[in-house]
Amino acid sequence: MPVEKSVVEALNVHMGREFEAHLQYLSVSSWFDAEGLPELTKFFAAQAAEEHMHATKILTYVQDVGGPVVIPALAAPKASFESAEEAVAGCLEWEENITAHIHALVDLATSKNDHATQVFLQWYVTEQVEEIATMSELLQVTRRAGESNLLLLEDYVARLAPAA
Repeated sequence: MPVEKSVVEALNVHMGREFEAHLQYLSVSSWFDAEGLPELTKFFAAQAAEEHMHATKILTYVQDVGGPVVIPALAAPKASFESAEEAVAGCLEWEENITAHIHALVDLATSKNDHATQVFLQWYVTEQVEEIATMSELLQVTRRAGESNLLLLEDYVARLAPAA
């Protein structure tokens, strides 16, 4: 079941965005590790693994529909932050950007009457609702805790772990 070339190309580009998100979350995790915050380190490492899964899910789909997989060049992630709030706010911004790109992919698939890709992308649409909610709440808690009380943020993230 070949998918139109423009859809495959757009999926490949988005796969790159998901791999970039993977790298960005690894970078954020490493920054929190350097700050001595192990729960935030684990939280963002888990987010990185999830983003990697998102990218490889697209890779597999492109293979399954007979399109060529072309992994694009990846931008280097931001490596340092002025504060925990900056790191978390950047992650929320990244998720909002990813969401906009997924919506554009759905629009493209719809315009090409590509029903299989539309259905495939619905998982991402729903997943992004969760991603935005998680990062929005984490940013809100980060702001409440403030830089001088990041151990409260650690406690909050540790309580999230059993639910995750």
